[in-house]
Formats: sequence, structure tokens, C-alpha cells
Amino acid sequence: MTDNLEALQRALPHLLDGLLMTLQLTVGGALLAFAIAIALGLLARSDNIILRGIARTVIEVFRGTSLLVQLFFLFFVLPLPPFNLELPPALVGILGLGLNYGAYGAEVVRGSINSVPRGQWEATTALSLSPAQRMSRVIFPQAWALMIPSLTNLLIQLLKGTAVVYLITIVELTAELNRLRIDTDVFFAYTLGLIVYFVIAYLLTIVMNALEARAKHRLGQGTRLREAVAAPAVDREGDVP
Repeated sequence: MTDNLEALQRALPHLLDGLLMTLQLTVGGALLAFAIAIALGLLARSDNIILRGIARTVIEVFRGTSLLVQLFFLFFVLPLPPFNLELPPALVGILGLGLNYGAYGAEVVRGSINSVPRGQWEATTALSLSPAQRMSRVIFPQAWALMIPSLTNLLIQLLKGTAVVYLITIVELTAELNRLRIDTDVFFAYTLGLIVYFVIAYLLTIVMNALEARAKHRLGQGTRLREAVAAPAVDREGDVP
């Protein structure tokens, strides 16, 4: 055990660098995925059959193919003719994660918007709101509260998806754990990895839960954000589970 701790101490700077890269991939990929999810989710509901068809095609392509194959395509194929587009590995990782999970998120956005009660849509028509006003002021705020739990799951999956990015020469947390395994043992290195990934995922979940509580409170549902954080034993509807 002492040898393992000494090896961990020596590897700590490299592990921190790998952790930083993992966080960068997670944040960058999540922001890109969210933007793509909103865009494709809205386009998938468009009355224009061409725009709707383009959105559906992009969604199905990136949902129906492997993240690893997408990363390999972006990293190894794009630099070749006729594309001749060579991107930095970190950008390839963020782009691959964003496109893949953005396609899944688009279905979350579309489904959440469709789940807003019909009466809300009719009310916006009665108020003579423009389509943009209808979506931004009435429909999307309600859909946002509905989509956060599913987006939280996708965010955690995206975090775990960063583990495959090391296969395109990016040295992130999993790559550093593989190096640590050589100097320690399999149990020690990968148990440490499980703990680190769990802590990051748990912190991300807390942030997303806070966003959900805030979104619901703005709609007049649930408790204030401060109360939701201070009293986790009480759910957001105010009932003891």
C-alpha cells in the first residue's frame, strides 16, 4: 500500500492535468451539445418539411452511430481529401461529444416542448403572441423544467464518454489512470478512477438539481432554491418521500 501511495504522489501532477482535460472536454462538450440540442429540437418541430427533414437526418445519424467511430472519423478522415480539415485533438473531442450527445438531447428538447399542456399553447394564441414570443415567454420555460432531469442523465453520460477520447491521442483522466496502473496495480488505479468520476458526476448532479429547483420555482412549483439545497430530505413538491 505504501508503494501505491508513493506512486500516486509521483503521478499526482499528471493526474491533475488529466482531470483538467476531462473537465474541459465535459464542459466544452456539454455546452456544444446543449446548443445543438436546442437548435435541432426546435427544427425537428418546424412546419418547414425541409428544415424538419434536415434536423431528423442529423439526429438519426449521430444517434445511430458509435461515438468512437465519430471521433475516429473527425480525427483521421477529416484531414484527408476532399475535406483537408485538420483539427486539434481537444477540439475534435469536444466536437464529437457535442454532436453525439446533442443529437440525443434534441429528442429531449422536442419531447419536453411537446409535453407542455395544450392549454398553454392555446393561451398564447389567445394573447396574440408571435411564434418567438410564444416559445420564449411561455412554452420554453415550462419545457425547460421538464427537460432538466433527462439532460442531467445525458450530462453524466457525456462525462463518462470523455473516457474514450484518449484513443485519439488526448491525455485525459483515464489515460493517466492507465499509466498509474503500471506503477501500482489494477485495483488501486481503477478504484481511484471510480471515486474521481463519481465525485465529478455527483457535483454535476447537484448543479443540475439546483437548476431544476430554480426553474420549477420560477413557474410557481416546488420550493425556493435555498430551501431545496438546505433540506434535501424534502422533495421539490414539498412532500416527504
